[in-house]
Amino acid sequence: MKNVAKFTAAVVLVGMASATASAADFKMRMHTLVKAPHPYLDIAAYFKKEVEAQSKGRISIKIFSGGSLGKDPAVIGELGLGTVDLMVSGTNNAIKQVPEYGVFSLPYLFKSFDGLMNAVGPGSDVVKYYEGVYAKRKLGLKLLALGGSGTRNLSNSKKPIHKLADIKGFKMRTPPSPVIAETWKTLGALPVTIAWTELYAGIQTGVAQALESSIPGYKGSKLYEVAPFLALTAHTIQVNHVTMSEKSWNKIPADLQMLLAKLAIEATAHGVEKAKGYDANLVSVLEKDHGVKVTRPDISEFRKVLIPVQDKFAKSKKLTEVLAMIRAAQ
Repeated sequence: MKNVAKFTAAVVLVGMASATASAADFKMRMHTLVKAPHPYLDIAAYFKKEVEAQSKGRISIKIFSGGSLGKDPAVIGELGLGTVDLMVSGTNNAIKQVPEYGVFSLPYLFKSFDGLMNAVGPGSDVVKYYEGVYAKRKLGLKLLALGGSGTRNLSNSKKPIHKLADIKGFKMRTPPSPVIAETWKTLGALPVTIAWTELYAGIQTGVAQALESSIPGYKGSKLYEVAPFLALTAHTIQVNHVTMSEKSWNKIPADLQMLLAKLAIEATAHGVEKAKGYDANLVSVLEKDHGVKVTRPDISEFRKVLIPVQDKFAKSKKLTEVLAMIRAAQ
């Protein structure tokens, strides 16, 4: 009888939990492109937990990781239609719809995570600028927060990188960002565009020989299996965005809008702290547990070649205004 009673109580509890979940006034789907461990997923998990708790169950969020809802440019289109509600991802994958995000791909733009957050933190001139860009482009998107999710570094399938000349002639995978492609072309590589979800196979088959990514992205997608040489170039600190469908935003009352805006900022700050830890700890894990050969090239050589790219690109894309804001904030 005791076992029956325990079973009955368990069933009741499960039923209550299901009823609470189904009783949410607003059920939302949240996309991210990557797999754990990664700051995007830390941001998404924090956001989900706090939104559901602080809304007292009025909002429920389901996280779709690993690009299961599609590639970023397609998902941004889904946000515009309101068929996906939220996303957290890198700005370099949003350049098709928001070309102004290209400025964040500039090499050696930020001196540190603190410098980045001074520039793109809540209420900053840069955030206001991009809120204006979203409105001007009529994409049906609501920007909730910008943050940082780790340094981007070079990895490859061929050999250790000790100096700039070592990468000359590499077939280099770049995301759909003109400035990133131009960066690696300037450094002597041959840029090739491959979607992140197809990158493992692209390196494995030799379509590309090298890539640049955050360390959590490299680890989470097991790219060390096909590109086991990691050079800590730290050529960019990756900027991420938390963006919501404007249609989904307009469906919820003002008190919940305020809650989502507040918690997106909190979740982004949480992601920044996680990113700092990943950059420090995952390199050691990659070396010890996965046999990755890590090198630390002299980045002054890279910086000398790449700093002129900043002004050249900003001028050609009419982004000198936002570049000046970022520099002034640091």
